[in-house]
Amino acid sequence: LTDANGKTETIKEYKQHKIHLANLEPDTKYFYDVLKDGTAEGKGSLTTFPDKIVPFNFVAIGDTRNRHNVHKKIINKVMEKKPRFIVNSGDLVANGLSIGDWESFFEVNHEFMRNTPYYPVLGNHEKDSPYYYDFFDLPNNERYYSFTVGDALFVILDSEGLRTTMPAYVSEGKEDQYWHDSGIEYLKTQKIWLERVLNLNKEAGFVFIFQHLPLYSVKKSRVEESKMTREFWGDIFKRHGVQVFINGHDHHYHHAMDDGIHFITAAGAGAPLYDIDAIQPETVSFKKIEHFINVEVKSDKAVLHVIDIDGNEFDTIVVKRRK
Repeated sequence: LTDANGKTETIKEYKQHKIHLANLEPDTKYFYDVLKDGTAEGKGSLTTFPDKIVPFNFVAIGDTRNRHNVHKKIINKVMEKKPRFIVNSGDLVANGLSIGDWESFFEVNHEFMRNTPYYPVLGNHEKDSPYYYDFFDLPNNERYYSFTVGDALFVILDSEGLRTTMPAYVSEGKEDQYWHDSGIEYLKTQKIWLERVLNLNKEAGFVFIFQHLPLYSVKKSRVEESKMTREFWGDIFKRHGVQVFINGHDHHYHHAMDDGIHFITAAGAGAPLYDIDAIQPETVSFKKIEHFINVEVKSDKAVLHVIDIDGNEFDTIVVKRRK
């Protein structure tokens, strides 16, 4: 295929398989083989989530994009933590419309994903590509969804929405085009869905929400957009006692606090790092560094260990159980 700029890319043929398993026991490890024409192509395992309160850990990363050596080092450190699952807060690849970028992504992650569930968030660099929906089989409408582990609620929001269909946006246009009429209607529909999910999970001990765009940016050119995003989502988070919000987009680490909610930018897993040039009154800590977050969820608290590419912990956040 040749794009409008004359760039040529060879397209390989892929066959997608989806297998839905039923009647699995909670908190149980299962082993599987992948066979092709009777030949074993890969062994793996999956561990179902617990249906009661038990300690577990998960990992949050973001903006893996295009520095594959950094991405690989981060994943190697993540694997040492043996998380139950991982959440990537968006921009998994540099160009979601490039099959080559997805091949590089899976080259880094295939061993990890063989045994560990991988929950993605739509970022602007995914460009609403059909590849994203082909390679992942996600709940709800696949753009935004939720799941529970024990009594912890996890919500994945779509901050990109309909703006990805706008030609100016796809070609790296102005970010404020997000706030056009059709985009607002899409977000309002999503907010109604979120309200319903939070109401259905009032007894959750922990609530973690993920999306790509930050609610508190310390990158000067994005402060205004983050303020607009905050004005849209902030009230519902506060009313429902959300404890932790994790985003990507700004390629560094940033931790802000507002009304008891931890707002965390964790976007240092492969994309080129950004300078920090607009500290906010709500800022608690920040660092321009490659990193990931290992979250230990216990019966009475969750501990977020922020870890650099060499495995050194440089920040720690403790979140008390809601009830």
